[in-house]
Amino acid sequence: MLPLKEKDKPVVQKLLSAGCCARCVLRFCCVSVQATYRKPHQETLKELKAFIGNTENGKSQDSVAADSTEENNKSHDATAPEPTDEPADDPPSKRAKLELSGTEAPSEEDAAEEKLTEEPSVCVACLGILQELCGTTQAVKIAEKVKAEKYELETLVLSVSLPAQLCVREHSCWLHVKKELKEKSMALDKDDVVQVKEAFKWVLQGLVAKEIGGVAVVARSLFEISVGFTHKETDADCHFLATTCADCFRPTKNKQSVFTRMAVVKALEKISDTKFLTHYACPPAKPASSCSSQDVQCLHQCVFVAGRYNKYSRSLPQTPWVIDGERRMESSVEELIAESVLSSFRSEGFNFSSSGREDVDVRTLGTGRPFAMELLNPHRSKLSRAEMKLLQETINNSSDKIKVRDLQIVSREAMGKMKEGEEDKTKSYTALVWTLKPIQSEDIAFIDDIKDLTLDQKTPLRVLHRRALAIRPRVVHSMKTRFMDSHHFYLEMKTQAGTYIKEFVHGDFGRTTPNLCELLKTDTDILELDVESVDVDWPPSIPE
Repeated sequence: MLPLKEKDKPVVQKLLSAGCCARCVLRFCCVSVQATYRKPHQETLKELKAFIGNTENGKSQDSVAADSTEENNKSHDATAPEPTDEPADDPPSKRAKLELSGTEAPSEEDAAEEKLTEEPSVCVACLGILQELCGTTQAVKIAEKVKAEKYELETLVLSVSLPAQLCVREHSCWLHVKKELKEKSMALDKDDVVQVKEAFKWVLQGLVAKEIGGVAVVARSLFEISVGFTHKETDADCHFLATTCADCFRPTKNKQSVFTRMAVVKALEKISDTKFLTHYACPPAKPASSCSSQDVQCLHQCVFVAGRYNKYSRSLPQTPWVIDGERRMESSVEELIAESVLSSFRSEGFNFSSSGREDVDVRTLGTGRPFAMELLNPHRSKLSRAEMKLLQETINNSSDKIKVRDLQIVSREAMGKMKEGEEDKTKSYTALVWTLKPIQSEDIAFIDDIKDLTLDQKTPLRVLHRRALAIRPRVVHSMKTRFMDSHHFYLEMKTQAGTYIKEFVHGDFGRTTPNLCELLKTDTDILELDVESVDVDWPPSIPE
């Protein structure tokens, strides 16, 4: 049985007469029971006919009962009936013969009832979306798309893009019903009307999940199937709003049409009922064709893979090095890592980020530098621990220039931990320093005693093209020297993250103060630099 009440009968009658499909009738009756919409729409229409037919049947039964009482009263009346000029009623047998032979013309009431029981070819409200476009055939089409792209998924959610003119047609139907109910002193709140989008999803999501097999439909899923519809025949339905509510429609660079769904909804909220009815039919005109479905789009939300990398080459940039459209190095850290990761997750692309970056000629040693990859539209979203370990080994065996460790899948929220307090963390370096003036070990020994030296670093000349000009204070927490010969020594440093080590050594023409040239009172330069540690406690280490 349909969850309808006696007060819904005039709404049902009005909408069926206007050309609404069975599911749209349920929507305007504010039926929110999802299972009701999942019934075949022909079956629902049959139940709606029976529902409104009860009113007519009730009247007929009352009429028969009254006639029967009158006949009984007449049979007990001894007085003969008065003669009349009206022709006598035909006997029942004659009436039956006339009805069977079709010689009796149908009354206006019969014609109206027949109109109510006809299934509309295309619904005037949803333009066919809740009819044949909301059934097994459509579900199979969607499922085939998912299977063809070989997505591995456990849950799904359906998103629907509808033509903006559906808002206009729904508004027209609502005013059509509102007028009828107002005469009967009944009220209908437009906000309680179930949206086409919701009804469509209630019906189709389950069918699609069934066709795919073993997939749960949830309110929030990492995997989204987008279904869109267009209807060229009624594109002009919205156009009158551009003149009546011009301020709601503003051209934008990214939109092909000003008649977006949001703009139309805004205009319908502003326009008065009277003005609307002077520009648009109520109920809407019956369309000749149903909506056309657009290509089904599948999208899996991003998967995030994190780890730490070591870089052993002094001729390998972190990211592709392209200057003036010309590539300078044949590969990069991110590309060497990404190649195997993209293949394993069958991802369409990626974004790479890390906790800081080293120059092309700088190695990253120790436990490595934390990094993360945002995988775009992965067709596979889960790997077991054993599979992740195998992926890590594949990356490490692919090149002797890099190694990765602690490779794991992380959440989007966890990604923020890599950048949290990035400049408050510390990093350790080892630099090979050259001095112009010959030195002895005792000449550099005082450096070991310097603690928490604050530097003022003006944006280095070498990065001025990509970083804003500013003076950034940075702290060198500790230093330790290791004498090599009269012109070389190793300098081990622990600094605040973001410190420019090369500029501290050579001074950058005085843009970093104090600097090593000032401390040793001779020109110095850096020959080699290694990152020994990046003290960011993320991602969690994975035991070997």
